[in-house]
Amino acid sequence: MRVFLTRRIPEDGLRILRDAGLDVNIFKEDRQPTKEEIIEGVRDANALISLLSDAIDREVMDSAPKLKVIGNYAVGYNNIDVDYAKKRGIVVVNTPGVLTETTADLAFALILAAARRVVEGDRFMRDGRFRGWEPMLLLGKEVYGATLGIVGAGRIGQAVARRAKGFNMRILYYSRTRKPDFEKEIGAEYRDLDDLLRESDIITLHVPLTPETRHLIGEREFAMMKDGAILVNTARGEVVDEDAMIRALKSGKLFSAGLDVFYGEPQVNPELFKLKNVVLTPHIGSATEKTRRRMAEMVCRDVVRVLRGEEPEHRVV
Repeated sequence: MRVFLTRRIPEDGLRILRDAGLDVNIFKEDRQPTKEEIIEGVRDANALISLLSDAIDREVMDSAPKLKVIGNYAVGYNNIDVDYAKKRGIVVVNTPGVLTETTADLAFALILAAARRVVEGDRFMRDGRFRGWEPMLLLGKEVYGATLGIVGAGRIGQAVARRAKGFNMRILYYSRTRKPDFEKEIGAEYRDLDDLLRESDIITLHVPLTPETRHLIGEREFAMMKDGAILVNTARGEVVDEDAMIRALKSGKLFSAGLDVFYGEPQVNPELFKLKNVVLTPHIGSATEKTRRRMAEMVCRDVVRVLRGEEPEHRVV
């Protein structure tokens, strides 16, 4: 049995594959492979381990007649044509749950950095511009006691809310369904999306990318927000109309934004680099040593299970 990985993952996962007797083939260059390179790598593979940046469509799957399982080294799987995988009888597995707390940590770090202008302050210091304490230097926004709007109250959204509780924040949430247990535990208040946008000082996005959530936050939604609101996105770049967001940042409608995801990754809109009121991180929501090791173990165990004819623990289809 042969498995192709589109990128090297932590050794903890690779050891599971090798101990199972699999022939492990890893894309050798330190960059995202092209579609043609993925097709070449998976041609004779029984299993594929992909990243969320790899588009695994019907062309890729049709190039691999022996393919039995796709293991996505991520929670989201919008990069995979899961309907076609199901039609082909290819099992798709992912890594839910394991990166909840790590991603929530980064989301809250972005909230603090965007509100308190941490990156601007760091740049100010490095440029040698600090001349001592000043009453009006780099004034930011309060986080303690602010109203936080959580769009998508799944595992990560709820984990962010638990952190916000320690900052005495008023917590609003929007989700496809009401979550009474979450409301009771945290004191969160349900709002429809429009009302959440109108009431929140800080808005953080935690929805999967689907046809319904694509451009969920666009020109209309930015207009509804408070003047000087803050937007944080650790979900998917395409959830936000990026051009509309840039206009809101330039006009001051948004005070700032904290972004870990981008439209059309790995490309990043060059206009974002020109804006001082944006904190940019390179999609590192789950990037801690412990979490990435656990993700590797999780996806590799499930790939082995499928190849042995067993039921995987984290099946998508």
